[in-house]
Amino acid sequence: MRFGMVHRVMTDALAALGVIALVASGQFNRYVSWAILIGLALALVVRESWQRHPALRHLDTGVLLVVIAVQVIRIVATDASVLDVLVEFAAALQIIRLATRKGAAHDQQVIVLALLHLIAGTVLGGGLGYGLCFLGVLVVAPGALVLSHLRREVEGNYRQGARDRTGLPVDVPRILRSRRVVGRSFLAVTCLLSIPIFVFTALLFVIFPRVGLSLLLLNRGHTGRMIGFSGKVDLGAVGVLRSDPKLAMRVEIPDLPEPPPPRLTMHLRGTALDAYDGRTWTQSETFKRPTESDGGLVPIERYPDPSVDPVMRIDLEPIDPPVIFIPPNATGLRFKSRGQLGVDANTMAHRGPEGEFRYQPLDDRGLVYDVFLSRKRSPTFQRLPAGERRRYLELPKDLPPRVVELAQQWTQGLERPADRARAVQDRLRSEYRYDLASPSGADPQPLDHFLFESKRGHCEFYSTAMAILLRVVDVPTRNVTGFVGGTYNRFGRFYAVRQGDAHSWVEVFLDGEGWQTFDPTPPADAAPKSELVGVWAYLRDFIEATSQRWDRHIVGYDLNQQVSLLQTLTSRYRRSGSSGDVALSRPRILAVAAVALALGGGLLYWRFRRARRGREESRADGGRTPSAILATALYESLEAAMLAQGVPRPPSMPPLRHAEALEHADHPLAREILQLTQVYLRARFGGAQLTEGDSRDFERRVKALRSADRRALAASDVGLHASP
Repeated sequence: MRFGMVHRVMTDALAALGVIALVASGQFNRYVSWAILIGLALALVVRESWQRHPALRHLDTGVLLVVIAVQVIRIVATDASVLDVLVEFAAALQIIRLATRKGAAHDQQVIVLALLHLIAGTVLGGGLGYGLCFLGVLVVAPGALVLSHLRREVEGNYRQGARDRTGLPVDVPRILRSRRVVGRSFLAVTCLLSIPIFVFTALLFVIFPRVGLSLLLLNRGHTGRMIGFSGKVDLGAVGVLRSDPKLAMRVEIPDLPEPPPPRLTMHLRGTALDAYDGRTWTQSETFKRPTESDGGLVPIERYPDPSVDPVMRIDLEPIDPPVIFIPPNATGLRFKSRGQLGVDANTMAHRGPEGEFRYQPLDDRGLVYDVFLSRKRSPTFQRLPAGERRRYLELPKDLPPRVVELAQQWTQGLERPADRARAVQDRLRSEYRYDLASPSGADPQPLDHFLFESKRGHCEFYSTAMAILLRVVDVPTRNVTGFVGGTYNRFGRFYAVRQGDAHSWVEVFLDGEGWQTFDPTPPADAAPKSELVGVWAYLRDFIEATSQRWDRHIVGYDLNQQVSLLQTLTSRYRRSGSSGDVALSRPRILAVAAVALALGGGLLYWRFRRARRGREESRADGGRTPSAILATALYESLEAAMLAQGVPRPPSMPPLRHAEALEHADHPLAREILQLTQVYLRARFGGAQLTEGDSRDFERRVKALRSADRRALAASDVGLHASP
């Protein structure tokens, strides 16, 4: 392996990992991320010969000034965030340096920038992608640092006029092409340095106190707005969410059957809307109040009972607006603290006019919370004050008469509100077709067009139709937006709810029962659409489960988890001390034995390979004696001296024939060259022994020959004789 190539590969890998850690943080939008990755790829493929071209001598300075000017203009003339601009500039600076680097000094700048990028990625992101980049840096960084130091020493010696053992100036290109500087064992040792570094880092991570005031307060959310959760639904502007596979939340359901159902409908309620103007749903009231709390429990209609109420855990990704989603039979909430100081659970969430909850995001890590469920499956909201009943019966002023006639026709002969609701739901499910690209959204009367003309639409059309038709027959309703359900993750044992599972349905108030959930969308079309089988589905589930564990145990590692870990270790130590010995289970004993055997086997194999490589090298050397090896090195210095005197030996000519040819040509140095060549041949092939004095004398004569010192040559009237 060539020294220069290995050094470049490891330095490039370190730089790429640093830039990818920034991109994985989510700080950039899609276009900037792709631009940075493409620029990184182009910078890595730039050949070193191009970087040293005279025409490109000041390219880095020019490009850097252009980038600085563009970023300053963005800060001054646009609403771009200063943090975004600075991080983008840091990534651009690395790309410029990679594309225009020249020598060891620039390689060190590349390494420093890569480490700074890794630190920035810690603050900005910290997700699973960053974790993989961090592990890669642990493996690559020791080798890149050592090789960069070696290259700096080589180039430093060249600039200082140092010479090698043959007396020639240090040949930097030859050293970079050399395969003898860096071997497999060197790379293995430097990469294995990552193990103690990782152990030390892990111990520091676990032990260092978590005191709360997080740097993540610097973060801003970068997730896209989930249409329908912002307090407004326009029938002509939605319908594309079903194709979005981005993860919205992970839901852990209590008391699942075995095996768990692959898909589960949950109707996770986000926002409810009560006012419809013929095209758009909104909220007629906009007040919000802080949630009540007692011991960390937040009531909805009553305080939950943690000892008996089942608990559903929801790990919500960051969204905008920050809506809290709850199932139809929730009784209360409990927010999971992250161990940060100065955070009051009472002010963490607010409650809106339709019972929806929103939280105050502290960072861009989303929210983890528990939802307590009613044992009797009672609806979440059970009351409707008489003074508020009217606003859930209001109809658009320009509602077409045939919509009123259709509502009366579908509910004719039905007296109970529940029967009317089921009748409307069944007719919509059976007589209308689900279509994300419904033409009804472009009509001035989208509901009328959906019911009588196109008879096809997405879930917002179905829920709007049911809500308005029931209001015509004096049944209070409201439109609800949220997520219909999710698909089971076999690795993480949770249900993955995606943005494509966004849905709209209806809440109907039934006297004596409360607000009941009705979904008029055909069940086959409303169900979660994620793939359940196939290589992609397995890979997706594995990555999402791993990401959940990373977020929970690494990114979310807080003071509470730290104290819990300390208490667990303390209790185990006390139990082991009281029993007098440490009792290991059989699986653990087998696991420890397997690891020990694997390490022992690896060590034996390594020693075997090393011994065999030594024997192969010995055979490759022809079993040469130390004197033969020394003679070869001395003759290499003689060849360098002949090259300096303008009489180099051609590669195809043997040493003795070359010396004799010089003698036949009456070259003034021929006699000395012939004598030194004979010394080499006797030691190399004749078995003669070279003493330390012989070696010094040989080197002295080679030095005199290099400088063509005639007096030194004349004084050397006694030939060098090797002792047999």
